Amino acid sequence: MESSSQSQVPDVKPKNWLVESILATIFCCMPFGIAGIVFATQVNSKYESGDYAGALQASKEAGKWTRISFWIGIGVIVAWAIFFFFFGGMAYYMAKRNGSY
Repeated sequence: MESSSQSQVPDVKPKNWLVESILATIFCCMPFGIAGIVFATQVNSKYESGDYAGALQASKEAGKWTRISFWIGIGVIVAWAIFFFFFGGMAYYMAKRNGSY
């Protein structure tokens, strides 16, 4: 039988999202990725101090900010590609129309 002084921390530690947050910060959107890193670093310390609810909340926040960073990065890449192809195509069309090509 367990002693009553031991805290009842579940065996499963929440996902900390640290690697994903770092990658999202580098490749996608730095401000939101940094928010993900801040929350991701809190997961392990809260879990090991016995604050399972805090660790779970930090994990959810880290996941949220990591996903936001990822999707904003994807959106920027798509917008850049559309901009590049649209104006590149327009420049090609105008140059061809004016006889430069």
